[in-house]
Amino acid sequence: MDDQEFHDFVAQRMERWRRSAYLMCQDWHTADDLVSIAIAKIYRHWRDVRGADNPEAYAQRILTRVWLSERRRPWRRERSAEHLPDQPVDPGHRITDRDSLAALLRELGPRQRAVLILRFYFDYSAEQTAEILQVTVGTVKSQTARGLQALRVNEQALRG
Repeated sequence: MDDQEFHDFVAQRMERWRRSAYLMCQDWHTADDLVSIAIAKIYRHWRDVRGADNPEAYAQRILTRVWLSERRRPWRRERSAEHLPDQPVDPGHRITDRDSLAALLRELGPRQRAVLILRFYFDYSAEQTAEILQVTVGTVKSQTARGLQALRVNEQALRG
């Protein structure tokens, strides 16, 4: 195995994977955990990843599946508190657009969120998204339509 090739592959994509994981899970610490797990899996399967027609999509599929798998774990159903006690919140540091998008994405189910992130954040085609998630193109299209509709409804509800 060529460790330098693996390290170069990971180094070039690390920040993108981290942002992708954050968009899926909405928590930077969890995103870092997901990326770490995905990198370990990519390393174990480096020969397959390197030999794939699209190594980038193969790696993104691993990351997305890690997130979906982690969502099914019982301890992931626990919800953390919105605010920690005895720590002031400075409302001046909020980024309204990012917070609004994060709130809207949290309202979606994991599959719809993954599909929308892959389709619109990473600009993958329906076929590439289907390949990454290992579902049919029809499933990607229906999840996209349902996810966008849910975003529209939720956005209207937020606006009041």
